[in-house]
Amino acid sequence: MLDLELDEHYQDLVNVVREFANDVVAPRSAHHDATHTFPYEIVAQMGELGLFGLPIGEEFGGMGGDYFALALALEELGRVDQSVAITLEAGVSLGAMPIYRFGNQDQKERWLPDLAAGKSLAGFGLTEPGAGSDASATRTKAELVDGHWNITGSKEFITNSGTDITSLVTVTAVTGVDEQTGRKEISTLIVPSKTPGFTVEPAYDKVGWRASDTHPLTFNDAQVPEDHLLGVRGRGYAHFLEILDEGRIAMAALATGAAQGCLDEATQYAKDRTSFGAPIGSYQSVSFTIARMASRVHTARLAYYAAAAKMLAGKDFKVEAAHAKLIASEAAMDNARDATQIFGGYGFINESLVARHYRDSKILEIGEGTSQVQLMLIARSLGL
Repeated sequence: MLDLELDEHYQDLVNVVREFANDVVAPRSAHHDATHTFPYEIVAQMGELGLFGLPIGEEFGGMGGDYFALALALEELGRVDQSVAITLEAGVSLGAMPIYRFGNQDQKERWLPDLAAGKSLAGFGLTEPGAGSDASATRTKAELVDGHWNITGSKEFITNSGTDITSLVTVTAVTGVDEQTGRKEISTLIVPSKTPGFTVEPAYDKVGWRASDTHPLTFNDAQVPEDHLLGVRGRGYAHFLEILDEGRIAMAALATGAAQGCLDEATQYAKDRTSFGAPIGSYQSVSFTIARMASRVHTARLAYYAAAAKMLAGKDFKVEAAHAKLIASEAAMDNARDATQIFGGYGFINESLVARHYRDSKILEIGEGTSQVQLMLIARSLGL
């Protein structure tokens, strides 16, 4: 019999993170959004709760949990503040997991304990000016000379890359040419912060996620030791695709939380706000809109639960992750639009949660693979 009820330890985690989101994160969200400031105090508390170490083994300072636990935490945080949620999502799934999945023992022991404790953050340097969804178009180069990799190139839209606690970024770079195929050999390198020649450019002025940290990066003959190669030389592109598959489950969970947050706000407002002598929720046009919002949340949650279940079972979950990312990101954007409409003028005020979700949610249809990329993956699975 299929049982979609959460096990007790998962439910306990949800309860803890929900309380933290309501009591600690939500009261600070409007301030950090308005001032475009990174929520260091919240990140520190998330570290103390162990959220950054949820899927990382205890031997490296983590909680010894799994990726589904991370997804559940992201859903609860995404409900009240997407900037905080994406800081955790990128910090774990994009920052720590490449080292946890592909690093050698020395690399894991050096970098993971602080990442798992939330004492430091890492960035994921994949996207370039001409290489976003087409990561094989990478132009950043790394040449091995006298025991050091000399890196030249640039990256764009890199989350957690310029905070005061950022310790490193992992970057893809062309390290040669595959002799058999003639294609670029793409490898992954660990670049510590403050490496000479590595410049974190000024932060972007973003429409949404205004309290998260996002920068372009420049590498001008930046040098790192040969042992900073992450994983197998020439497998960098394949490694990052694996990381993105996992990350899409995490992003789907975040998006589900955003959709749930809009549903919660709209439902309460429809009960409290009166028009023509009755709560607006008593009118069918409003109640049916909210019912459709609830259906979107339900479907999105089922989609990321299903993808996570296949992942934890050790089965191929690429297509399920694409379904989850597509469904949940569209649910978040659609619910944000509907919630804003229900709130009317109040929904157009930046201090309101629905307004922040309206600005924040669009990037969910773009980051970690656009909706079009998800459709492409799903279509390929159908033989199209």
